[in-house]
Amino acid sequence: MLNEANVRGLTDRVSIPVLLERYPRRAGSVTLREIFRERAHTRGITKKELERRFKSLLRSAGLPRPRHNAHVAVGGRFFEVDCLWAEQRLIVELDGRAVHGTEMAFEGDRRRDRLLIAAGWRVTRVTWRQLRDEPSAVAADLRSMLVQPSA
Repeated sequence: MLNEANVRGLTDRVSIPVLLERYPRRAGSVTLREIFRERAHTRGITKKELERRFKSLLRSAGLPRPRHNAHVAVGGRFFEVDCLWAEQRLIVELDGRAVHGTEMAFEGDRRRDRLLIAAGWRVTRVTWRQLRDEPSAVAADLRSMLVQPSA
């Protein structure tokens, strides 16, 4: 429901937190309050914290270490990527909502991914919530990507 409200632009006209205070016992209010608490928590996650969690996941899963904050040249442009496994042509971007949640960042991220993919890189994005809630799945996916030859 919250996603649909965002897509339709309704969150600018209606303050959902105010409505939750006004109607605390309405159906779905408990779930909405939890969603807003979760969003507030993940919004404050720093890049350093995200990187620390990712490095810890790699260590605990026995995965090879990437180059962090590495530069990749594509078509005369240089991009800084969060994690790079050059031999496997794999890039992992660690996405925090604070930095990657704006409209400009959203567009820029997709443009950059498109250019990197067209140049033969494999790009995947990992979020704080994925690292926190599904670390085994993230590790398994990374393991698969690291053993698959690039196309």
